[in-house]
Amino acid sequence: MCHNHDILKSNNKDLQQIEQQWDRRNFLTKTSLGLGALALGSLLNPEKALGSMKSFGGNSANLFTKNRLGLPHHLPKAKRIVYLFQSGGPSQLDMFDYKPKLRDMFGKDLPDSVRQGQRLTAMSAEQTTFPIAPSIMDFKQYGESRTWVSELMPHTAEVVDDLCFVKSMQTDAINHDPAITFLQTGSQLPGRPSIGAWLSYGLGSDNDNLPTFITLITKGMGGQPLYSRLWGNGFLPTEHQGVQFRSGKDPVLYLSDPENYDGNDRRKMLDYLGKLNELQHDAYGDPEIRARMTQYEMAFRMQTSVPEVTDISDEPDYIFDMYGEDSRDPGTYAANCLMARKLLEKDVKFVQLYHQGWDQHIGCPGGVRNQCKLTDQANAALIKDLKQRGMLEDTLVIWGGEFGRTVYSQGQLTTENYGRDHHPKAFTMWMAGAGVKPGFTYGETDDFSYNVVKDPVHVHDFHATLMHLFGIDHERLTFKHQGRRYRLTDVHGHVVKDLLT
Repeated sequence: MCHNHDILKSNNKDLQQIEQQWDRRNFLTKTSLGLGALALGSLLNPEKALGSMKSFGGNSANLFTKNRLGLPHHLPKAKRIVYLFQSGGPSQLDMFDYKPKLRDMFGKDLPDSVRQGQRLTAMSAEQTTFPIAPSIMDFKQYGESRTWVSELMPHTAEVVDDLCFVKSMQTDAINHDPAITFLQTGSQLPGRPSIGAWLSYGLGSDNDNLPTFITLITKGMGGQPLYSRLWGNGFLPTEHQGVQFRSGKDPVLYLSDPENYDGNDRRKMLDYLGKLNELQHDAYGDPEIRARMTQYEMAFRMQTSVPEVTDISDEPDYIFDMYGEDSRDPGTYAANCLMARKLLEKDVKFVQLYHQGWDQHIGCPGGVRNQCKLTDQANAALIKDLKQRGMLEDTLVIWGGEFGRTVYSQGQLTTENYGRDHHPKAFTMWMAGAGVKPGFTYGETDDFSYNVVKDPVHVHDFHATLMHLFGIDHERLTFKHQGRRYRLTDVHGHVVKDLLT
């Protein structure tokens, strides 16, 4: 007992000596450099200086500091992502998957050995024959990678050495809604969190003034309907849902102040509302109460940040020329690609673009040609723009639809016209930037672009690889809901390491 008392006495003396050495003047002198660095960091970007409180727990400025979920699991290569979703199912046969042998098989019935009794949609199930429809598009090889691209995509042809093509994509769904839902959430059934929601939940935000996850939809396009659940949070907390930005006067609904209201007392109102919600949270313990409070605060900050980031009037003419004339018209695909670049510059983690109209059951050549005119230049411009700004190295760009199209014609077949039905067993997507191999083609289909014969990539594999690029082990990022732990890849999927640098 006496021995313990002596130890305590000795420790107290040591503490007194430290206090005397660290008087106010010494403290300010010795820490001036550190305080100056902190002040400069807070002026430039507080989250980059100290590490995002949401992403990394605020404990370190080290990029690889783990957050409350233990993320990232490994060093990430991607910091942000833009997903150019082409809704309707683009025809890989008319754009990227060149099959010259088909030209000698025009009109012949697709062999049963190729179709293998695979499931058909209701639209072609009653067909008695399945006549082969070779693409009428001219294909050439481009770039040092000698990648095959059709005449429909001259601008994409200019950037093929920056792209990583996956020609062996496969999905489980054969109809649009479950197939789109599958690509966006990892499940054909509604109700699961979207990719962006998972990334927001796992990694947090790098920008306090804009949502982590933003969605843009091309205006005026018909086609398969798009639902907000595609960018929803599912069973994750609601602050992780995507926020849709629209073209026009009010990019975000209900964000602007009502007419004749100057908003001067809004801060005071939110403070009082916050106190009431805290009382409610203390009483009920519902985490959604705090999630709603977080959303109120974000909306308050967005009243300033959204008008700024959605204003493209200060973009130079050469940028508009690069993206195409449509980029001057808010809400077009080209304008949304330009807007995506601006959002990525502001450290928005996930920008999702949707472009409808790729569902060519009849008139496929004309329909695909028109779609490429609307999208090809802007796709290539986004790659070039990110690259010239030094952003492509840590920005993941993804292009693709929910499935591909059949080699056989749906409807009347002529030498100049044909239709194509849905085809889930083989389709093409491409990626660029953030650790994927540039100028690279992965996977191979048979001579009919009907079955994958080399290196298949399932949707779950695609999701696992995407998560890996963000430093996430897809098997370890889970959320417990109704007694079960869920993840984006369900119980499947593996990282396709051959796609990565």
